[in-house]
Amino acid sequence: MMKRNIVEIDQEKCNGCGICVDACHEGAIQLFDGKARLVNDAYCDGLGACLPHCPVEAISVIERDSAEFDGAAARTSLQKKIRKFQPVGETHSGCPGSATRILQHVLTVNIEKQPVVDFGAASELSQWPVQLKLVSVNAIYFQNCDLLVAADCTAFAYTRFHQEFLRGRVILIGCPKLDDNDFYREKLTRIFAENEIHSVTVVRMKVPCCSGIVHSVKQAMLENGLILPYREVVISVDGKILEL
Repeated sequence: MMKRNIVEIDQEKCNGCGICVDACHEGAIQLFDGKARLVNDAYCDGLGACLPHCPVEAISVIERDSAEFDGAAARTSLQKKIRKFQPVGETHSGCPGSATRILQHVLTVNIEKQPVVDFGAASELSQWPVQLKLVSVNAIYFQNCDLLVAADCTAFAYTRFHQEFLRGRVILIGCPKLDDNDFYREKLTRIFAENEIHSVTVVRMKVPCCSGIVHSVKQAMLENGLILPYREVVISVDGKILEL
């Protein structure tokens, strides 16, 4: 044991986004039960490369007694974790929400009843822009609308997104992992305050960071004292509806 600089993670502040996991090249940080934790003192070099990446400032470098940094052991452990836990078609050791995945869709065809594929299906998009950062809070299309708030990956994951979710709704999209959820909450709060919204549907991916968009919507409704018809849909990364 020796006294040296080492990373400390505030478990109360940590939101489990996993950004620090990607930022740590030694693999010293991993997610456990939705929180980032130091897996082994010997794997942390104490340089704090993960610090500037933490969006909630949950990471600091402190001086305390710990094992000496062992770079070789850290690299060996990281490689073992990747080989042991990484499913086929996925290359990632950090946040599940940003894992690289190859999705294989198997089409089962009933010979007696061939599926009808309409390649000319019309878009159900009724307004532009759609990005939450770009829309005007008092845009005319928000008046007396049914609102759809969607994580931007959902339309790519779910093939019938337009037909089942977008039809008849005004849509707002965003990425709760890459953008500022406080900004989302404030923008949605203003949209709810200045418009007559009839209902809210939220569509998100089944990854931890995507819950941020749900929180932003619910907080915006709460701040306006609104009780509206609300529906939340969760999509798996292979394009299945998990929760209605």
